[in-house]
Amino acid sequence: AHDMKRMGELMAESHASMRDDFEITVKEIDTLVEIVKEVIGDQGGVRMTGGGFGGCIVALVPPALVDDVKAEVEAKYQAATGLKESIYVCQAQNGAGLVEVL
Repeated sequence: AHDMKRMGELMAESHASMRDDFEITVKEIDTLVEIVKEVIGDQGGVRMTGGGFGGCIVALVPPALVDDVKAEVEAKYQAATGLKESIYVCQAQNGAGLVEVL
């Protein structure tokens, strides 16, 4: 539990598989993954999400690094790709479950 280093490794392996084995990532997504990974190091994880061939990434980022990740993405992504990023910060919550028995 709470092994962010291992989770980051698994997410990196998953992204590498999508990129290398299935060839469903694109340069822009790979660039975004690399920018985020440079900031979070082994304190979190990042990978492409969705159906492939574009789309978005999901990143597990420690709260203390959120502003740093946002700043790096805003500083580097558009310069590297010509695309403007959209960043949505959220927190994981419990899934659907029983609220009250009637």
